[in-house]
Amino acid sequence: MKIAYLDCFSGVSGDMFVGSLLDAGLSIESIEEILYGLKLGGFTISSAKEERNHIFGTKFSVSLEHEHQPARHLKDIKGILRRSDLPPQIIDACISIFERLAAVEGGIHHMHPEEVHFHEVGAVDSIIDVVASVAGIYLLGIGKLFVSRIPVGSGMITSAHGTIPLPSPATIAFLKGVPIYDSGQNVEMVTPTGGALITSLGTSFGTMPPMTIERVGYGVGTRILDDRPNLLRILIGSDAERGKLDTVVVLESNLDDMSPELLGYLMDTLFEAGALDVSFSPIHMKKNRPGIKIQVIGRPEHKDRFMDIVFRESTSLGIRINYSQREVLVRNEVTVSSPWGEMKLTQVTDRDGGTVLLPEYDECRRIAQEHNLPLRHVYAWAATHLRASEK
Repeated sequence: MKIAYLDCFSGVSGDMFVGSLLDAGLSIESIEEILYGLKLGGFTISSAKEERNHIFGTKFSVSLEHEHQPARHLKDIKGILRRSDLPPQIIDACISIFERLAAVEGGIHHMHPEEVHFHEVGAVDSIIDVVASVAGIYLLGIGKLFVSRIPVGSGMITSAHGTIPLPSPATIAFLKGVPIYDSGQNVEMVTPTGGALITSLGTSFGTMPPMTIERVGYGVGTRILDDRPNLLRILIGSDAERGKLDTVVVLESNLDDMSPELLGYLMDTLFEAGALDVSFSPIHMKKNRPGIKIQVIGRPEHKDRFMDIVFRESTSLGIRINYSQREVLVRNEVTVSSPWGEMKLTQVTDRDGGTVLLPEYDECRRIAQEHNLPLRHVYAWAATHLRASEK
C-alpha cells in the first residue's frame, strides 16, 4: 500500500499541503483539470519553486479576479461540489471536510451548522485548497496519510470575527485529541483549513511509520519564520510493515483509597463508552499502601469522555495523559460451519502475510449457553477445526 507521512515541523495550511503534493510529483495540470470541474471560474492557479532557509520547495498560489469573496453557507459549498464534474470520491471527501468545518464553527458561535457563514474558509481560494489537497491524495494513490505532532503558535491574529487568540478557536477545536506542542512562535502555525485537512485525511499522529520512501516534497509557506524554514514536508512511499499503525490515548491514574467493588463498574462504563482496553494493576504506593493503577486505552478523540468517567466513577484526583502509536495486526471476521450452526472466527494476518484463525470468547460462550455445553468443549472443537484447516 502507498502511504505518506506529513512532517509538520512548521505547521500546516491548505496551500502548503497542496504545494507539498506538487513538489512530490503531482502535476499542476492534473490539479487544473480537477479544479476546472468545479465550474467556479474567476481564478487561476500557479506553482513556483521558492526557498526557505536555502531549502527549495513548491509554492502553490491562487489568484482571484475579484478580491472580495462572498460569505457562503454550507449548502452553497455543497451545491458547488455536487454540481461539479469531480470524481465521486473527491466530492464526498470534500463535503465531509466542509461539514466538519461547519460543525466546528457552529459549536464556537452556538449556531446550527447549516446557518454558519463561512468567511475565510468559504472563499474561492480556500475551497480550492481543500479540493486540490483531497484530489492530490487521490491522484497520487495515497492509501493512508500519517501526520507528525503539530506545532502551534501563540499571540493574537485579526480575523473576520475580530482579534482572536492563537491557535484560533476553529483550529484548536480541530486539534482536540491530536498531540500538539508550543512552537515558540507568535504567529499562526496552523490554519483552520490546515487543521481540517490533517484531521480529516490523517489516520495517525506521532512518529513516522515504518516505510520505504519513494518521493519527498516540500510545500512552501508564505511567512518567513525566524527559527526554521517555513515548509511542510511530505514523504511518500510504501508500507514497510503488514500491521496497521494508529495513534491511541493512554490514560493512567494511581488509587489507594477506592473500594474494589466500584472498580468493576468503572471498567464496564469505560468499555461501554468506547474504550479499546481497560486494565487494573496492583502497585505499592506511598506510605506503604497497596494500590491499583488504572490504565485506559482509547481513540484520541474520546479522551475527554474517558476522563469524565474516571473522575466521576473513581476517587482519582489526577490523570496522566500520553499519546502512543501502536501496531495492530490486520483482523477480519470469517464464518465457518460448526455442529451448532454458523460460528464466527477471527482471521489474523501476520506481518509476513500469513493468516491464522482464532476462536472468539463471546462466540464460543454464546454457543455453549445456547446448547447447554461446557465452554471448553466448544473451544476444543474450534481448535481442532483450525488445525485441520491449516493442513
